[in-house]
Amino acid sequence: MSWTVSYLPEARKDMRDLDGSPRMLVRKAIEKVSQNPLPANEGGFGKPLGNKGGNDLTGFLKIKLRSAGIRVVYKVVRQEDEMIVIVIGARADDEVYDIARQRIIKYDL
Repeated sequence: MSWTVSYLPEARKDMRDLDGSPRMLVRKAIEKVSQNPLPANEGGFGKPLGNKGGNDLTGFLKIKLRSAGIRVVYKVVRQEDEMIVIVIGARADDEVYDIARQRIIKYDL
């Protein structure tokens, strides 16, 4: 069973801003993870986040694409079988986590 994937408006822009090859990698990774986006300790593909660079992202998960240097931060909404993509960004420093925190606050996630 595949979960519904939705994107914050900014995350859609993040995806559009990627070049062709990285965009395909991200799209495939999200498609794969959407089959079971739960945390790895529950048998899913998600990697739980905690406190990253001073940002408390407990309850959120990430997809790491090391070869492309990209991270995807998302949230699982279990009642609705939904996976909400919050940010797609470069692994550089912890900037992606700062952006994720700002968006989480903005959308009250």
